[in-house]
Amino acid sequence: MDCQHVRWSMRMKHIAAVIVVTAVLLFTQTYTSARGAEHKIPQTVDMTPVAEEPAELYALSAVLMDGESGRVLYEKDGERPLANASTTKVLTCIVALENSLGDDYVQVSQNAASQPEVKLGLRKGEQYYLEDLLYSLMLKSHNDTAVAIAEHCGGSVEGFARMLNRKAKQIGCKDTYFITPNGLDAEDENGKHHTTAKDLALIMRYAVKNETFLHIAQTRDYTFSEITGKRTFSVHNANAFLDMRDGVLAGKTGYTSQAGYCYVCAWEKEGKTFIVSLLGCGWPNHKTYKWSDTKKLLEFGDYNYEYETYWKEPQTGKILVTDGVEDGQDIGTKIYLRGKCSVTAYDREKEVLLKKGETVTCKIEIPQKVSAPVLKGEKLGRIAYYLDGKLIDFYPVYAEKSVEKISFKWYTEKVFHDFFH
Repeated sequence: MDCQHVRWSMRMKHIAAVIVVTAVLLFTQTYTSARGAEHKIPQTVDMTPVAEEPAELYALSAVLMDGESGRVLYEKDGERPLANASTTKVLTCIVALENSLGDDYVQVSQNAASQPEVKLGLRKGEQYYLEDLLYSLMLKSHNDTAVAIAEHCGGSVEGFARMLNRKAKQIGCKDTYFITPNGLDAEDENGKHHTTAKDLALIMRYAVKNETFLHIAQTRDYTFSEITGKRTFSVHNANAFLDMRDGVLAGKTGYTSQAGYCYVCAWEKEGKTFIVSLLGCGWPNHKTYKWSDTKKLLEFGDYNYEYETYWKEPQTGKILVTDGVEDGQDIGTKIYLRGKCSVTAYDREKEVLLKKGETVTCKIEIPQKVSAPVLKGEKLGRIAYYLDGKLIDFYPVYAEKSVEKISFKWYTEKVFHDFFH
């Protein structure tokens, strides 16, 4: 009986121990699962913040520009005059395209053949098609081809420099002075070869409107020969940013000891076009700084700016016409008219690139009173739209009717009529 009791007691203890261990295991598993579920971090969450302002840039001078309007969206000392190296060749290419034909024969001078590296290796007396040299200019930034092009289009390097500077002013550049067609550091009695990041952005903005320029700038590889066919060349596009990001329209690098690394490019995404211009963006061994700064500026622009319509229906109100008269008017009656603004459906859908929180201001710029006579359709003023205090668009306001000037004859006739009737 004692033995059976002992065995039964041991069996009960064993069962109890199993129950306890099982309960502990179940609790531990449940607790661990619950804690794991509570603290599990989703794998697809992007924790990288997008700044409302670009991170610190390496470049001494930088500009991010709206390629459509030319408005500067961000700048770092953007109007500081600096050497700009081979980014000069963007304007060299455009001036050549606008003043010469692609199948022009270009003869190489000793001056062109003797230019320093980077060079194609032109020889005095050789002839090339202008179009082929433009690929050499833009893809590999050859200094000798730049001079050959300049001498062909401008008669001399000095003559071509005058063409470059004249074109820069036409584009809207405020502080650009080019001496060489290849951007090599130079100085004359008028100053040093230079531009600003803002001016350089304006030049690229203008250039990408030229379809031939775009085709050249986007070409990865190009092969050509001098006219006799004795020598053949292959050039590869040195604009590495073409392969770093989709949507690059054009770009040009540059480097001299004075300029440092420079870069200008145009990029398009979802209808938005941005121009980035960088001057003094590092010196050896910091060749990649320009790519870092370009990415920062493009990401800032793409994240913060969107197109929005800005048309607002104006309320022009009534305009007092002094010394005016209308049929049936009593003496002393004030005469008013309204302005009329003609807009189309296209006008109402116009868009402007705006940063989050920015607004376009609509101002009715018409006088409160005008003097008679007023003719129907006569311009009275305008409806103007401003962004950051700068005029971006306007629509004329015209008189909706004519108002004659009151005269002595009208007075006498009015008095006579009222007295006898």
